[in-house]
Amino acid sequence: MTAQPGAIPYLTADDVRQRLAPAGAVEALREALRAGLRPEADHARIAEPLTNGELLLMPAEAGADAGIKVLSLAPGNPARGLARIQGVYLLFDAETLTPRCLIDGPALTDLRTPAVSVAATLDVLRGTSAPLDVVLHGAGHQGLGHLDTLRDALAGYRPLGTVTAVVRRPDRVTSRGDLTRVVGAGSAEADRATAAAGVIVCATTAREPLFDGALVRDDAVVIAVGSHEPDARELPADLLSRAAVVVEDVATALRECGDVVLAVGEGAVSATDLVPMADVVTGRVSLPADRPVVFKSSGMSWEDLVVATAVAGALGVMRRAATR
Repeated sequence: MTAQPGAIPYLTADDVRQRLAPAGAVEALREALRAGLRPEADHARIAEPLTNGELLLMPAEAGADAGIKVLSLAPGNPARGLARIQGVYLLFDAETLTPRCLIDGPALTDLRTPAVSVAATLDVLRGTSAPLDVVLHGAGHQGLGHLDTLRDALAGYRPLGTVTAVVRRPDRVTSRGDLTRVVGAGSAEADRATAAAGVIVCATTAREPLFDGALVRDDAVVIAVGSHEPDARELPADLLSRAAVVVEDVATALRECGDVVLAVGEGAVSATDLVPMADVVTGRVSLPADRPVVFKSSGMSWEDLVVATAVAGALGVMRRAATR
């Protein structure tokens, strides 16, 4: 953490990683939903085009806290040696709207995204103590982030088994420390791993289904976080047709999530079939054990606020210092 006297404290990416473990982020999200947070009341996200990219604004408020994440997306940055996505999170006191702290935006997103996926599916994942074989479709930071969060949240409940990364170019995967093997997308090895997996994480830029839905075990959990447009999907409709489909918010999923939008349009699933994440976490809905569970994430503003509040709360004196 860095701050000048009287200035708003700033939490770096290292601060975020050191102050809140993945399992802590999972529990913060689940506790917020159990306490009555309503995802359907979330504030709208704003995407504002700019000359060299766009700004994404994500405001939220819940209880004693309010905040906004501001991310910049600059497609030309990688050629300049800069990150494509940059930004900050600004956390406020909800009553006075006094700024409490600034937090590194991409680090917060990297912590939040897999924490939401695991928070939504944790009860199913902890339903047995058998080793959990994992397949990652996509071995970037989001795929590996889900692996870290699964390991942390399941510690003491069940061990991870094999971890297979399925990617288009296996030769480009340079860091393989946590991976049992890396195989090519569309290969027989990829199909066998997908068919054997207890958890399948899809974190790619694909616009078409990544695998045949018939491969997925009846007791598998499938997490899809890669597509964010209504005409793009990572999952086939036939998988959703036989799965329990969990979403953060039904209206948001029907508007933004191509995996859901396209499956509904094709008659594979109906809007009334979709299960809100809050209903699962609070126990109002129990997920079946005899068919796949699919969690499709869109990424919502309330999630960043909950995790940002947990990160800032780890500082102990942050709230008092920010309101003096």
